[in-house]
Amino acid sequence: MAIKLIAIDMDGTLLNHQHNITPGVKQAIARAREKGVYVVLATGRPHIGVERYLLELDLQQEGQFCITNNGALVQRAESGDCIAEVTLSFDDYLYFEQLSRELGVHLHALDKSQLYTANQDISEYTVHEAALTGIPLRYRRVEEMDRNLTFPKVMMIDKPELLDRAIARIPAEAYEKYTIMKSAPYYLEILNKQVNKGAGVKALADQLGLAREEVMAIGDQENDLAMLEFAGTGVAMGNAIDAVKAISQFVTKTNMEDGVAYAIEKFVL
Repeated sequence: MAIKLIAIDMDGTLLNHQHNITPGVKQAIARAREKGVYVVLATGRPHIGVERYLLELDLQQEGQFCITNNGALVQRAESGDCIAEVTLSFDDYLYFEQLSRELGVHLHALDKSQLYTANQDISEYTVHEAALTGIPLRYRRVEEMDRNLTFPKVMMIDKPELLDRAIARIPAEAYEKYTIMKSAPYYLEILNKQVNKGAGVKALADQLGLAREEVMAIGDQENDLAMLEFAGTGVAMGNAIDAVKAISQFVTKTNMEDGVAYAIEKFVL
């Protein structure tokens, strides 16, 4: 079956180390779209952190989609309106806020438009996330938070060695109840158990009437595993972690060598 949808991770995949899309990658995506292929950015970032790149790729228009917050939200590219969403409750937030304090690491939580932290000593990685994505950062003590809020995801964030020690102490029941995975050495993403990028890609493919054999996914990190397993064609970046390479049908070049363009040329063009 011909590929009709390409789901592309952003950081470490679509973007080079300078957080830019190279001309070669941009050209390959444009050529795929000329063939009528859907190009869908599938990322851990919130919609606000994707808008600049949607615009750059001419994807911020009617009939185009993006998958954000690691699959928690499937959104219309031009408006951010959700066509599918699965979120965490305020009680889920309270559980991980308390747990993060017991484990000695920082935590922040994202709703659809803002990033919240109750850590008075705001983590450098929370500041980094806000700067990288452009999402407004709000310091709010737990008792000041609106209890009606829901969250696409919460994140434990800290220095890699601190975070790894904390991860080793997360109770087994948390893994049974939630999707928990690393997206960077200093980011641990926590989502509703039903959420991952694979579920997000499947929800969109079902909406568009596409079979999994018509889907290609490209990624590099642990949070990309589910969509690479779902896709008929799973492509690991040359710079991907070993677990991603192990479950992919093909390993392309790195994000510094136009790996996304190489994969699109091979399988779509």
